[in-house]
Amino acid sequence: MSLLRQYLKLRETSLKICAPLSVEDHSLQPMPDASPAKWHLAHTTWFFETFVLSPYMDEFHPFHPDFRNLFNSYYNAVGDRPLRALRHILSRPGLDEVHAYRIYVDEAMVHLLTLELPRAAVELIELGINHEQQHQELIVTDVKNGLWANPLRPAYRVKVEHAAASESSVVPLSWHSFREGIYSVGFEGSSFAFDNEGPRHNTYLQDFRLASRLVTNGEYLDFIRDGSYSSPLLWLSDGWDCVRNNQWNAPLYWEERDGDWWNYTLEGLQPVRLNEPVCHISFYEADAYARWAGARLPSEFEWELAARSRPVTGNFLESDALHPQPASTADGLAQMFGDVWEWTGSAYTPYPGFKTAAGAVGEYNGKFMCNQMVLRGGSCATPQSHMRASYRNFFPPHVRWQFMGVRLANGD
Repeated sequence: MSLLRQYLKLRETSLKICAPLSVEDHSLQPMPDASPAKWHLAHTTWFFETFVLSPYMDEFHPFHPDFRNLFNSYYNAVGDRPLRALRHILSRPGLDEVHAYRIYVDEAMVHLLTLELPRAAVELIELGINHEQQHQELIVTDVKNGLWANPLRPAYRVKVEHAAASESSVVPLSWHSFREGIYSVGFEGSSFAFDNEGPRHNTYLQDFRLASRLVTNGEYLDFIRDGSYSSPLLWLSDGWDCVRNNQWNAPLYWEERDGDWWNYTLEGLQPVRLNEPVCHISFYEADAYARWAGARLPSEFEWELAARSRPVTGNFLESDALHPQPASTADGLAQMFGDVWEWTGSAYTPYPGFKTAAGAVGEYNGKFMCNQMVLRGGSCATPQSHMRASYRNFFPPHVRWQFMGVRLANGD
């Protein structure tokens, strides 16, 4: 697919995700970690305007000079920006003006993409496309959190029926063994990858085993019923403090009503289905569950070794389920891609020889390599073309609003 077609499809998808939202929905920001959908639409446009059009298009004039700071996220080298926690106060510009901003930038980008561009410009456009794909996922997760915060628990959309295994059908869990050795890890190839996926390097892995599928709601419910949220010996110190301070007793979006567990989804409240992957749990909860189960979380390199022989197929944004689905097969390693991001036991740190890019775009990944844990595999809100075995997502260990789950590992 040409770069122009990729760009146009990308921009259309962002608007399609927002189509079910009211004007008011576009301004929801229920917590500082989330952002309003209107801001996502404007910020991704700002990225192309700031890093592509301004330096590479002759006589380009910004849509509005104040937008350079207004829709800056965290690029200190670009200039000042509003506090992230206050993005919901930006009632102006209105949604119509944000849409006009997107049209203005899109028209300029279409013109630019008809020209012969230097490699540096092409690389920035590719980065911008992947950047907006990340924000497409964030729109889904941020809107879900915002609607859930409403006492009415309104749905993002009416219920869509998807083919799935029966409620009683749970694929048995088995273990897949991998031998110790020195393995090359990190991105290899000529297509796009983020800078934090390299340089490719060697790492030593001991014998290990990886679970054939994700942990299910039913299995996690056993963890809850065993009193694990009140058992300090299962938890890391910070995790135990987090459980007590936030009064956690179940995954985010779960509610117990008259003895039954319910789960808030983008289609409203639904009964917790026992065979679906458990979702919206923090690193602390994933780690505690693994301890309770007599296992551990895989390292990011164990996960990568197991995943790179698997096709990048699964329940992604394009599936339109917008919710994790049950494993459908007992053959091989299931659900390695899609459904939920899988917590690993690896801290988000630079690979040997990692160097940040020159200029403001160097702030994209490198400056976050502290106090974060790595997740792998993508989720039901991740665009499929955005995913690969070497992709490193990262979040602080306490967060839960992303589609996050767990796959077990242990020594062989």
